[in-house]
Amino acid sequence: MVDRPQLLADIRAALKRSRVVALIGPRQSGKTTIARQIVPPESPCYFDLEDPTSLARLTEPMTALSPLRGMVVIDEVQRRPNLFPILRVLADRRPLRARFLILGSASPGLLRQSSESLAGRIETITMMGFGLSELGKEAATRHWRRGGFPLSYLARSEAESLRWRSQFTRTFLERDLPQLGIGVPATTMLRFWTMLAHYQGGIWNAAEPARSLGLSQPTVRRYLDLLTDLFIVRQLAPWHENLKKRQVKSPKVYIRDSGLLHQLLGIATDKDLSSHPKSGSSWEGYAIEEVLRVARPSEAHFWATHTGAELDLLLTLQGRRIGVEVKRQDAPRLTPSMRIALDDLRLDQLTVLYPGSTVYDLADRVRVAPLASLADGDPSILLPRGRRRGRRAPRAESSS
Repeated sequence: MVDRPQLLADIRAALKRSRVVALIGPRQSGKTTIARQIVPPESPCYFDLEDPTSLARLTEPMTALSPLRGMVVIDEVQRRPNLFPILRVLADRRPLRARFLILGSASPGLLRQSSESLAGRIETITMMGFGLSELGKEAATRHWRRGGFPLSYLARSEAESLRWRSQFTRTFLERDLPQLGIGVPATTMLRFWTMLAHYQGGIWNAAEPARSLGLSQPTVRRYLDLLTDLFIVRQLAPWHENLKKRQVKSPKVYIRDSGLLHQLLGIATDKDLSSHPKSGSSWEGYAIEEVLRVARPSEAHFWATHTGAELDLLLTLQGRRIGVEVKRQDAPRLTPSMRIALDDLRLDQLTVLYPGSTVYDLADRVRVAPLASLADGDPSILLPRGRRRGRRAPRAESSS
């Protein structure tokens, strides 16, 4: 078991502020394990809606829930959307007798029901699998290869990990989507999902996948939004402003979990990963997820112009405009694209993340730092530290 103290602290803090807290995320990301650290499963205040006993107890939900005191957990709440109006009534009682932690897959139906019935009463926390800050910098290679889903990361062998991810994909398509009321054929969604894996880190263009699948572009767009709502895909929005330059205005797409990406691409070993044409895009997506998890920026975009200048991440962080570039190189150097982004976007700081171990300065407001430096959960490596004298850049330079 991997401890997740920051996540647990965030949930406890939210439960102090809000009458109802929704912990949402993909299946198998560890939501139940976290909830059981707050309320033990044998408690009468714990309901698992995949358990027939809990379902029977909630036959008359008002009768079952109204006498409870303290903290109440309802797992897989999207299975009983009729509970949301009842939770609103219970959350409005004075004095407040119970607070509710509700867990569910990140379905649009769950979000719609909660927003309609519990507006102003609910706080939402999104939970993914393990992050590097929970595993430690020594785990970076394994974490990138296997992804963050607990049962994939903790599997006893690479073969078991890959088998688990393959089964997860199949179950997601054949069982989870229909249970959420999503009527998309499993074979069609698998083909689309695999196409997205080959688009990793690319600018989204609906025309090609629509043509390949024999579907309309609006349908393909709906599929993309669906996988985004279910936290399988990240659409990174473009940043554009009046720079008198033609700027890209379509999102970039990433499979959020690197382990699922590798399974879809047929990557099974370190050797496969290092030699695969999508290795660099995979590492870029992995780094972006870790940055966003640790930094928690108020805004996150990418930026690109039609003349080739680009920036992997443009963050609004602690009131500052921060740039992040991801380079899978031994010793990144200052590029013309970085200079353009630094000037055109008026960046307070640009940090280049790479797989090495040394921090050094490339120029004023430009720093190179190891991705593993985010393992301590502190985003300060991304922020300006004032004028300081950095180490000289290493001479070796190679890309992979």
